[in-house]
Amino acid sequence: MPRNRWSLLWLGLLISVLLLAGIVVFYHEIHEDLGRVDDRALDKAARSSRTAARPDPAVPSPLPSTSISLQLIEVPKLELASQFMRVWRVSGRNMCGALREAGIEMSEWKAASMRNRSYECYFQRIYERDEVRPTSSTFLKVRGDEMGNILEIRAKIIGPSTDAQGRLAPAVLRIFEIIVKQACWHDFEDTLASIQDLRNVEYERFGSYLSFTREAGSGNNFNFVLGLKATSGPQVRTKTYFSTERWLAATNSRNVPANLILTDRLGASKSANCAQ
Repeated sequence: MPRNRWSLLWLGLLISVLLLAGIVVFYHEIHEDLGRVDDRALDKAARSSRTAARPDPAVPSPLPSTSISLQLIEVPKLELASQFMRVWRVSGRNMCGALREAGIEMSEWKAASMRNRSYECYFQRIYERDEVRPTSSTFLKVRGDEMGNILEIRAKIIGPSTDAQGRLAPAVLRIFEIIVKQACWHDFEDTLASIQDLRNVEYERFGSYLSFTREAGSGNNFNFVLGLKATSGPQVRTKTYFSTERWLAATNSRNVPANLILTDRLGASKSANCAQ
C-alpha cells in the first residue's frame, strides 16, 4: 500500500507538471502568433502608405508655385519710351530756354504759385490796346509739373501782324516753329503751313494733338494748343507701363534713387534730340 501510494503521488505530480508545461507552451505559441499578425499588419500599412505617396504616372503632377523676384524685373528705360509712345523729348525748362534763345522773352521755368505744384513759363506782349482790352497782342504759356514734364503749351494771338498776302508775320510764326521743332514730332510740321495762313487746323495723331483755331465770335483772335492725349487702348496701356509713378516703388525697393529715371529724362543738360 505505501508503495502504491507513492507511485500514484509521483504519477499525479508528473501529470501536473506536464499539464503546466503544456499550458505554458500553448500561451507562448498564441503570443508569437499575435506578434506575427501585428507585424504583418504594420508591414501592410507601411506598404500602403508608400504606395499612396508614390505619384501616379497617369496623373500630372501640379506645377510648383514660383514667385518672380523683383530683381528679375527690369525697370523700363524712359529714353526708349518715344519708340513706343508719344512723349515730350524735352523738359519744360529747356523748352523755355530754347524760346528765349530765339529772342522770345519767356519767363524762367518756376512754380506758378507758392501753393501750386504746377510749373510754367510764359511770354506776353501787348502791341496795341483800346480803353477796354488789347487789340493786338501775343501770349504764350508752357505748363508742366515740378518734375519738368510738359503737360500742355497754349498760345493766344490777338490781331496778329500779317504780310501783304495776309500770312502770319515771321516773328510770330517763329514761336510755333520752335515749339514743333523742340517737340520732335515731325508729323506735326505740316500744320505750320495752315498756321502761317491763319487757317483753322485741328490735328490729333498717335496720342497727341494740335489745335490752331479762330476764336468764335471774334474775327481776328486765334488760340493754339499742343499737348499729349493718349486715347486708344494700346496708347493708354503703353503710357501706364512707362509711367514713373508705376515704377517709383520698385526702384526704391531695389535701393535705386527715386529720382534716377526722372533725372535721366529731364536733366538740366538735356535738350531736344530728334535723331533718336
